[in-house]
Amino acid sequence: MSYQKPRSQNDYKDLIWSLAPLVLICLVIAGIASQCSFSTGGPKQGKIPDFNAKAALTDDAHLMSFPIRLPALPDTDPNKWTPNSGSHDTITGNGGGDTSTVGYITPEGTYMQLTQSNATVEALAKKYAPSHSSTATGTQQHGGHMWSIYAEQGAEPAWITDFGDVRVLIKGAGNGAAFDTLATAVGQAQPLPRD
Repeated sequence: MSYQKPRSQNDYKDLIWSLAPLVLICLVIAGIASQCSFSTGGPKQGKIPDFNAKAALTDDAHLMSFPIRLPALPDTDPNKWTPNSGSHDTITGNGGGDTSTVGYITPEGTYMQLTQSNATVEALAKKYAPSHSSTATGTQQHGGHMWSIYAEQGAEPAWITDFGDVRVLIKGAGNGAAFDTLATAVGQAQPLPRD
């Protein structure tokens, strides 16, 4: 007959000895599946997905009922902006409309979003601004346009401007220079051909 302690006498050492084989098994399985790695220098930037922003925005210019602009952003190192994603959406409700969004990775490795839409400024702010604010906290002049800034502590700021026939939103984790660069590039861009 084997000796077994009553449960009331088990302590943390018994718990650790019980969990150690399970942790070891999990590490072996993760290693076999190549889903984890160890790096002494800390995490490293992964490969940025390839996304053809020019082709995507050219297609959107044919499909959308509003003008689409392709900003001329730096595309050579060390100042390279890399497009990494794109999407369409529809904002429902009052002042809503269709959106065309392209995401970029800045030279500093932060994400910036460019959204072009026929929705109203208020509808864009309600969907994308921090805490869905409808009140701008400031303004900036870039690329010949006045941008309304929606910002609050601890949230990514959003800048929105009205081009008359289209509204443009930029948002992301970039620094002030990233917002300035993207706002200026969009402001200077001409609408892509629609046919």
